[in-house]
Amino acid sequence: MQAVASVSLTFIILLTTSDVVLRLFRMPIPGSVEIIAIAGGILVGFTVPITSWMRGHISVDFVLNWLPEQAKGVVNVITRCVAIFLVLLISWNCAKIGAGFMKGAEVSGTLEIPLYPVAYALAVCFLMLALVLLCDILKILGGTYE
Repeated sequence: MQAVASVSLTFIILLTTSDVVLRLFRMPIPGSVEIIAIAGGILVGFTVPITSWMRGHISVDFVLNWLPEQAKGVVNVITRCVAIFLVLLISWNCAKIGAGFMKGAEVSGTLEIPLYPVAYALAVCFLMLALVLLCDILKILGGTYE
């Protein structure tokens, strides 16, 4: 997933730079905005699970610092359970949207790129995030989280 996100980011940088340079010569790249939007969705979706796994997200734990270790673990498990529920709901809705896109043959505006693969990919990414959060719960319960 990290490789897909890296390729997507590199592609966004190269396409944006090329489009800006070519606009100076009045030759913009057709559909560059929609391609960048799709690639941006892929970039974000594919980086969320690995960021959560590496605990690279911002954590506001000034309240938790005042709690004993056991209470921290309980709060962390509860928040992960709520997050798993929400992430599974998001994944399910992304899959529903993908099915709707596929059934309706939805495509992007200019280049007519099919949109359902992106929605399905995001559904898988959120499923992976739910798995990462489940692993967090197992680490917390096993005492190896912090």
